[in-house]
Amino acid sequence: MNKALVFLKNITLTTNQLVMVTCAYVTLVLNAPFILKTSSAILALSEYNIFFLLSVPIFLLSLSVIFQCFFAFRWITKPILILLVLTSSLVFYSTVTYGIVFDYGMIQNTFETDKAEALSYVNFSACVFFVVLGILPSILIAKVKLTYSSFMGELLSRAKLITGSFATIFLIAIVFYSSYASIGRNNRDLIGYLTPYALIDSTVKYANRNYLYPPLKFTLLDTSPTISSANNTKSITVLVLGETARTQNFSLNGYDKPTNSQTKDLGVVSFKDVTSCGTATAVSVPCMFSRLNKEDYEKRVATAQQNAIDLIHLAGAEVFWISNNNGSCKGVCARVKTEQISTNSNKALCDGEYCFDEVLVEALRNKLHSLKSDNTLIVLHMIGSHGPTYYRRYPKDKRVFSPDCQRSDIQNCSQEELVNTYNNTIAYTDLVLSEIITELAALSNENNIKTSMIYVSDHGESLGESGVYLHGLPYAFAPEEQTKVPLIYWGDKLHHKAKLDCLNKISEQPISHDNVFDILLAEMQVKSKVYQPKNNPFNHCTNGVSVANAKSPTISQGVN
Repeated sequence: MNKALVFLKNITLTTNQLVMVTCAYVTLVLNAPFILKTSSAILALSEYNIFFLLSVPIFLLSLSVIFQCFFAFRWITKPILILLVLTSSLVFYSTVTYGIVFDYGMIQNTFETDKAEALSYVNFSACVFFVVLGILPSILIAKVKLTYSSFMGELLSRAKLITGSFATIFLIAIVFYSSYASIGRNNRDLIGYLTPYALIDSTVKYANRNYLYPPLKFTLLDTSPTISSANNTKSITVLVLGETARTQNFSLNGYDKPTNSQTKDLGVVSFKDVTSCGTATAVSVPCMFSRLNKEDYEKRVATAQQNAIDLIHLAGAEVFWISNNNGSCKGVCARVKTEQISTNSNKALCDGEYCFDEVLVEALRNKLHSLKSDNTLIVLHMIGSHGPTYYRRYPKDKRVFSPDCQRSDIQNCSQEELVNTYNNTIAYTDLVLSEIITELAALSNENNIKTSMIYVSDHGESLGESGVYLHGLPYAFAPEEQTKVPLIYWGDKLHHKAKLDCLNKISEQPISHDNVFDILLAEMQVKSKVYQPKNNPFNHCTNGVSVANAKSPTISQGVN
């Protein structure tokens, strides 16, 4: 080891040479996902020029060299190049292992995650990748001796390198411009794989939007919403906000494994074609509660106006947000009563970092026995199926499917183990939902209180399909595993029998997170000028509509 270090110290390079070598490493090794995906797109063409294919890494190398030259001066050269390599190695690992693309949404999700979630991605495989591809090359950069000329000499040298790189790009552009334009236009997702420049671009955009733009004035969409309660009957609605549950793994929706054995006989209605607003919690949660549709959604605007929770609360309902999700409510619950479940609150269900979701049933039970309002909305935010540590989302004695994957580097588990582990999280979520329904049914029977439950997940999850894991891919090319989510409705039969029969008739129609705003307002019987009846798929089934009249209505939605 000492001989190797001595050897490295004796290596002498100019700044230009170090920049070229480092950029070549980042381009040819750490940008392998980009080069491979671009090559695949080119090779898929009926006709292509082999020289166009070979020009891609040269083009990328030239761009990288130009960018790094602006930071290659004296003492900042090595730190910048080391930062480039370390960052690129982390991005490379995430992309190769999980298929993660660092677009704006992923950066937003990264900034808004918590310590426990971030640490769940740290495992032996990640450490080996980082040491081999990041730390060791960084040591090489740090130990290499650089020679410098005068200031003007260095400036001229850098200018020559930049000029040469620009000339290379210009030559490639002249010869293959139409080919690059065609590939770029038809494969817009490729830009997200540029390491680490896609990450840098998205980070700058996130910083601009969240820290540099002046805050918007808070807008009141409705200053006087009201509640219209029929027959003066008390009403309680529980909205269960799921985490990372995809509809494909719900047996209620046709999946061939019994993941919903607890709720299948409880009279629930499962909507089978529901599309999420985003592929990450940071987008989907505020979006689904916002009046803005997916196409119009912008977090900065959404957080500066009333959401569905605000309007329900302003109308006079008592609102509680109880969370077992460390990712917070993303600003949705900022103006109502909240309770964050402590990870040390229940020794049987919590381990100091996470709690199993049954802890929410206990919290709900306590709330149900102390309510004073005639109209109450309780939101239960689950940790659900959050990965990659799926095995920590259900107690061992609640494991239904085996063998399962008892590790966080899920790419090293067999497909059977991975799917079994994820299915266990769905089965456990189903158990929790059945317990919530049991609590609400008992309350309704004993006290003649109108009760209902809505369960909807924020986004789905990839389990290795096409080499993609987890979630958070740019929505434009995200697979259905990440965008199709479950939505389940239950109502006590004393007050909801006709409605449930009707909802079953329309349960296969496509709806989306864009419908949640109006579903919630209607379920809570809130009258508001911003309520849109056509955007509420349940609207056809209210006021005792009979099964005979339950024709399939056209549902207005923002996501197709």
